[in-house]
Amino acid sequence: MNSVFKLTGILVLSIFLFFSIILAAGFIYLKVSLPSISKLKNYRPEQTNLVYDIHGNLVGFIGPVRRVFVPIDKIPPHVIQAFLAAEDANFYKHKGIDFWSLLRALYKNIVHGKVVQGGSTITQQVVKSLVLSPERTLRRKIKEMFLAWQIEKYLTKDQILTIYLNHIYLGEGAYGVEAAALTYFNKHVWELDLNEAAVLAGLPAAPSKYNPLQNYNLSIARRNYVLKRMAEVGFISPEKAQAISSQPIHLNPKNVNIPVYAAYFLDVIKEELKKLFPSEVVERGGLVVYTTLDLEWEKKAYENLMNTLSRMFTNREPPEIAVVCMENKNGGVRVLIGGRNYLASPYNRAILAKRQPGSAFKPFIWAKAIEDRVVSPEDVIPDEPITLPGGDQGKDWSPGNYDGQYLGPISLRDALAKSRNVVAVRLALMLGREKIYDMVQKLELNIPRDFNYSIALGSYELTPIELTRSFTIFPNLGRMVKPKFIEEVRDSLFAKTPIYKTDVVAKPVISPYTASIMNDFLQAVVLYGTGTCARGLGVPVAGKTGTTQEYRDAWFVGFTPTYTCGVWVGYDSGKTLERGETGGRVACPVWLSVMKGTNHKPQGFFLYTENTETQNQENTENLENQ
Repeated sequence: MNSVFKLTGILVLSIFLFFSIILAAGFIYLKVSLPSISKLKNYRPEQTNLVYDIHGNLVGFIGPVRRVFVPIDKIPPHVIQAFLAAEDANFYKHKGIDFWSLLRALYKNIVHGKVVQGGSTITQQVVKSLVLSPERTLRRKIKEMFLAWQIEKYLTKDQILTIYLNHIYLGEGAYGVEAAALTYFNKHVWELDLNEAAVLAGLPAAPSKYNPLQNYNLSIARRNYVLKRMAEVGFISPEKAQAISSQPIHLNPKNVNIPVYAAYFLDVIKEELKKLFPSEVVERGGLVVYTTLDLEWEKKAYENLMNTLSRMFTNREPPEIAVVCMENKNGGVRVLIGGRNYLASPYNRAILAKRQPGSAFKPFIWAKAIEDRVVSPEDVIPDEPITLPGGDQGKDWSPGNYDGQYLGPISLRDALAKSRNVVAVRLALMLGREKIYDMVQKLELNIPRDFNYSIALGSYELTPIELTRSFTIFPNLGRMVKPKFIEEVRDSLFAKTPIYKTDVVAKPVISPYTASIMNDFLQAVVLYGTGTCARGLGVPVAGKTGTTQEYRDAWFVGFTPTYTCGVWVGYDSGKTLERGETGGRVACPVWLSVMKGTNHKPQGFFLYTENTETQNQENTENLENQ
């Protein structure tokens, strides 16, 4: 009998030792084979870069992952409680694994005959998202539980929750609660009310299924489940849960996708960031970029100009367009539109397209002639036929006026207002190539030194932003301001000081005296010349139209005391807009529709008189200091 007990004891002990060895071997295997969790200690996720307009409105996101990291102390308690109630109510009680939740989930899944509830804790979900592969096997589940237990010893509960709330996918390309709050409600996470928090907390279980933008009724039902759970675990009262359950969800999804009207501008911001920061900084994300864009004006400008183009080109394919609107005092680009449809053509014509400006170049010939005292503002120039030796196989060149007529002696003011080509060429001859090239260099235009006198008629190509920038010398009393797209960049939403700030860059090109004379001349273009369409703005406007040969390009660059805005209309292929489609008939109406997208103060331009030289100088110095 003793031998039987002895054998039994040996057998039990052997079995115990066998399983102990198996468990120890399994433990050692897990310990060796499991991935490291050390990276979680310094959690630095990929983030998006946020882009805001001049008024603090969110324009869009730059980066492959739409995530905006927020620390736990910036997430309100009711948002945290909503997620805990929905996903892991015992989070602050368990050690990474909630066995009661596992048993409860197992029971419900058996009753329903399918998986209807998971038993994973928030810690396990962190493991699943950041440490392990997404395979669904028993071995991976065991690893997940073991790692969750390890993480609970390695990180604090708040650290784990911070990772979870910033990393979790919440639909519509949004990762983390801040990106989701911006995506669905156009709010920061700390601005969410309980209704909105419950909507987001309902998403982790099935982001597509409970997406309020796609399945509103299912989202309502899921939100109500979250509110019910919050009441059950004591986060809110049943009465409050019931009251909010009867409310609708007020979505504000305008920033889910980049607005088509702002896409060209965002492309410019991407390129600017590449110049300012190392690629790894931009790719890591988290930058907050405050730009010069006026998003509301951009939207209205785009809508207005598309309606204008549709009215003007009802029987044929509408042409392409480019628009640049700058604030005179600081160069901030408030509106930038590089084409009719970004999705069809992301080519940014406002920045990249080089086209002949036609008569829109003439003001610089007039300005240089006045600046260098080649003529005086009161001079009269003959509008009569002229013939020059040509560069085309030795043929003579006889420039003509658009209307085929000649008006005889004409004042400089009227000649510019009525865009007389012959007068422009005569002024260019009086200036000579060296003086003209001096003007070209001061305007920083990429025009070859060996140009011919057709430059007076705008035969050398410029981009819309180059031409618009050049026109700022007139409202800015002789100083050309450099366009800027970024005001400042910060390295997080919570940073108080910028890591980059853009200065105003302005340089003298002509004197205040010449600029004030040109302001008067260019107002005449609008008052009784080729740009009378611009009078519809209802405030003082100056500017110049431009039309190229065979009506391939139509331009109007106009300015008020506050803004300078350039518009180009044409086809990429260079085909004609059709006869008679001039800058005054095509581009000016588009310019007017763009400028009507924002408010303009009815202030006048500064005009020169003999008694205002001192004030003029003070204005110039003030501009320089801005």
